[in-house]
Amino acid sequence: MQVRLDGASLTIPDLAAIASGAADITLDPLALVLVDERHAVLGEARARGAVYGANTGVGANRHEQADPEEHALRLLRSHCAGVGPEEDDVTARATMAVRLNQILAGGSGISRQVAEALATALADGAVPTIHRWGGIGTADLSPLAELALTLAGVRPWRHGSNPDVVISPTDALPMISSSALTVATSALALDRVHSQLRASTIVAALSFLALRGNAEAYDPASHAGRSHPHQVSVAATLFAMVSDSGPSPRIQDPFGLRVVPQVTAPALQSAETLTATVTAEINAAAENPLVTADGVRHHGQFHTATLAAGLDAVRGAYLPVLSLSAARLGLLMRPDMTGLRAFLAAGPPGSSGLMITEYVVQDLLAEMRTAVQPTASGTLSISLGMEEHASFATQGARSLRLMTEIAPTMIAAELLTAVRALRLAPDRLVGGLAREAFHLASEALDDDLSDRPLDEDLNLAAHLLPSLAGLL
Repeated sequence: MQVRLDGASLTIPDLAAIASGAADITLDPLALVLVDERHAVLGEARARGAVYGANTGVGANRHEQADPEEHALRLLRSHCAGVGPEEDDVTARATMAVRLNQILAGGSGISRQVAEALATALADGAVPTIHRWGGIGTADLSPLAELALTLAGVRPWRHGSNPDVVISPTDALPMISSSALTVATSALALDRVHSQLRASTIVAALSFLALRGNAEAYDPASHAGRSHPHQVSVAATLFAMVSDSGPSPRIQDPFGLRVVPQVTAPALQSAETLTATVTAEINAAAENPLVTADGVRHHGQFHTATLAAGLDAVRGAYLPVLSLSAARLGLLMRPDMTGLRAFLAAGPPGSSGLMITEYVVQDLLAEMRTAVQPTASGTLSISLGMEEHASFATQGARSLRLMTEIAPTMIAAELLTAVRALRLAPDRLVGGLAREAFHLASEALDDDLSDRPLDEDLNLAAHLLPSLAGLL
């Protein structure tokens, strides 16, 4: 698979493919011409007078003149303060790809050699060491300083290598004036959110069948009167999967079954909105200063308020989807709801069946509630009071990543339980997509229903979710 980087059309799925090594990149020649042109504009502006970061200090030192020949590497070294956990290989490579594509958008004024060095490193499978902590949503200065010093040969590559690049006097600040790590983290997490939402809808349908739900809740007529975005489509998907299940023993189901379309819809809507925002960031020329065809502009485009708000919205809308999954898991444990033994036990009296999965899920829900707290409401004052606000999109992106790392186990617990219930009551299974999903999971999951360790079952079920998502 080939992905062409032109600074304008990189998508989240393509970025994920590049980061994972599933796609190779080529650079648009016209974009490289633009990089050359804007580099020349920056050089001319610096020769005429003060240009922030090119021949001045930064932050509260913005009015101090700096020797450009010495300033570049000194700036990178002084900003290389990232600490904490090392970012994984996929996130590090996604950061490189985002920064490269942003450079090709033509606003940085960075030299062509830096862009080509980034492209070579990506093509060679090289991975820099980037530490997680140090960003506040107003450019990932510390992590990108690590990347720049790695390109310059000052720091070693974690995997692979790349010919050292000479950082020119005007390359330092343009290289780090980006939120590429925050954007990459957001993009990769959001890609997983989309997949997990599709999988959770299919798993909910399997639980519905196991619980002998009332399909009226998904009937198109039930949603025509208040058709919020995505609600109708989710209801239609569920109705198509379960409408042949026959009469239900209940006139009305608990919320875990009945309000799946209403709860999933805002999660899909917020994810769709954030997708547009993240895509714009991936293809953004938002450096400070910004180099345009007619000069250099100093501005606040590095502030990622829209991204921070979108990340808060997705996390807030995704949590209820997972809470409903936990609710359905509880329903599947109840004999009055399933007509089967408590906890779907199949051994001698006193067998625990899948009892413990509820404990696991509630532990994960408790963890997730901390991740869903808004981050955009934070305040600060730094750099001698000159910078008195930040978006904290960085923290929002990390929190969304945490949710997407936890969510698969939660959905997997419901999948494992629904499959067991349908094995115990196979007459409740219908055809079509529901049967296809059931067989995909059933063929992979152990059919031993005795009391035994469940950790491998949960991990295997979690790994099945992308395949289930692919059915929609």
